[in-house]
Amino acid sequence: MAASTHTVTNQVPPLVGYDVFRADRALGEAVERHSTPALLDTARTELSALGRAAGSAEVQEWGVRANEHPPALRTHDRYGNRIDEVGFHPDWHRLLDRAVAAGLTDAWGGPDGHVRRAAGFLVWSQVEAGHLCPVSMTHAAVPALRADPAQAAEWEPRLTSRTYEPGLRPAAGKAGALFGMGMTEKQGGSDVRTNTTAAERLAAAGEYVLTGHKWFCSAPMSDGFLVLAQAPGGLSCFLLPRVLPDGERNVFRIQRLKDKLGNRSNASAEVEFDGTWARLIGEEGRGVRTIIDMVAATRLDCVLGSAALMRQAVAQAVHHATYRTAFGGELIDKPLMRNVLADLALESEAATTLAVRLAAAYDAETEEERAFARLAVPVAKYWVTKRAAPLAAEALECLGGNGYVEESGMPRLLREAPLNSIWEGSGNVQALDVLRALQREPAALNAFLQEVGRARGADHRLDGAIKDLLTELADLAGIEARARRLVERMALVLQGSLLVRWAPPEVADAFCASRLGREWGTAFGTLPHTLDLAAVVERARPVHE
Repeated sequence: MAASTHTVTNQVPPLVGYDVFRADRALGEAVERHSTPALLDTARTELSALGRAAGSAEVQEWGVRANEHPPALRTHDRYGNRIDEVGFHPDWHRLLDRAVAAGLTDAWGGPDGHVRRAAGFLVWSQVEAGHLCPVSMTHAAVPALRADPAQAAEWEPRLTSRTYEPGLRPAAGKAGALFGMGMTEKQGGSDVRTNTTAAERLAAAGEYVLTGHKWFCSAPMSDGFLVLAQAPGGLSCFLLPRVLPDGERNVFRIQRLKDKLGNRSNASAEVEFDGTWARLIGEEGRGVRTIIDMVAATRLDCVLGSAALMRQAVAQAVHHATYRTAFGGELIDKPLMRNVLADLALESEAATTLAVRLAAAYDAETEEERAFARLAVPVAKYWVTKRAAPLAAEALECLGGNGYVEESGMPRLLREAPLNSIWEGSGNVQALDVLRALQREPAALNAFLQEVGRARGADHRLDGAIKDLLTELADLAGIEARARRLVERMALVLQGSLLVRWAPPEVADAFCASRLGREWGTAFGTLPHTLDLAAVVERARPVHE
């Protein structure tokens, strides 16, 4: 009989075999709140099916393997012909297939489409975030394409299809298609008006050839791309197909793939155009105006992605503390750990509540809701995405040394956390966009203040924060230098308003006391001890059904 040197005890079981959607109370309540009653049961059924898949051991392994086997670039075939192909692990394709089948590129055509899709995006992102990049861009391309009704009629059915069909073939012969986007260039970054890619008109109306480069072009194996280039009439938006209608491959030279901090499963490429065929979308000289709806939709997905990451980090931390014992008891019952977990849970619930509220604004399709989204999306993009990294780091610490080990999954969350704050415009870009909306679009500020004002009188700390915000908004001196402070306050007041109206009293009380009432330190775990922290933590616990 072999000798046993030790017995393994006090190790936490993996968080698998659960329904990611139904275990998230804040998300479930948000879906119920913003859904048409007659459609709610169907939405719950679909989201629960996706949630069970996301929580299964098999699908979680797909995410691990897709991350561990990053894409590989093949510029030439064995004979020296240029092919510019990127190969992905089979699990990448499995994840994309399930995402597309779940309707994560199909939100624009039916009632409650954006709320249902946002909830699904939030659930499925918790498996593996990288493959959601082409999903996001495909979804977001639809409103931009509608600037050209003919192109929209051709492409929209493919982009909203629930069939994933990989491979480089003419899009007309495919049951479904994916889209990418190319805006930034090495000399300009976020300042896209300095783009140097040139667009030369051809004889046929609306046809051009492009010459230039893109410094970041994610998902280069997509079927088409919306790109910006300088036409004779100024910066313009173009649809660039990867394969031409006759089956010949468009000139799309992938120079290299980026070696990124996180988001390892997703291919982000540098690409060169040299006589590359494209079609004009919208009018010459109005490229930013044409593509801005795509940018706004992808910015909302950045908020959703960060909310998903935070939810998964909190779920893992609370799960660990539920099963781990130390110093004579379970970690979850230790007052100081409970304070940390409750603080993390507040941040996560506030992010989820705000993200789904923004999705509901897209479903409403009213002038007031469009105005609200115009201001609230960059506000949320600025704040929620910035909170992901410190939350992921603190949640990792809740697992101690086990959290620092790759097998826990927490390092992958930490590496992914900064991405959404950078993609689609980093913090300063978002803050300046908020200022632009405040100065040029008074209807946006009115809609924002009306939304915040719906909770007035319910909590004195929220009332005080609203008053302070109005004072800030009335003072335009040095506004650019203090734009980050202003946008942070706007985000916190908006989150506080939503939680006061919709969250349980213990959650709203803790949020207002800490984020708005200044009863908070500079790190997580510094909430007032008099709050009902146990209830906040219990609400965040991913309960197995």
